[in-house]
Amino acid sequence: MNRIEQLLAFLKESPEDAFLNYALATEYIGLGDDNKAEGIFRTLLESHPDYIATYYHLGKLLERKTEKEEAILMYEKGIEKAKKSGERHSLSELQSALLELQYD
Repeated sequence: MNRIEQLLAFLKESPEDAFLNYALATEYIGLGDDNKAEGIFRTLLESHPDYIATYYHLGKLLERKTEKEEAILMYEKGIEKAKKSGERHSLSELQSALLELQYD
């Protein structure tokens, strides 16, 4: 059983698990299926808006799709969430990604 099959099996038991959904989306990115990953990330943001890693990875995905303005908005939303939650590492990553994109 590959990782995607394993994650899907786990998600049958816990369909709302933020980490499992996040992990599934990143697996799809690894396979080059950005469309599936984007759908999962967007659903994850609706159901778990405080799962901060989603903002970074969805922003990077949007950058790859050359959707710069939407990527900027995603990073900015993630920065707000990271500040509120006190997650300094996530805050730093999101700020770096935003600056890099704005000055690229």
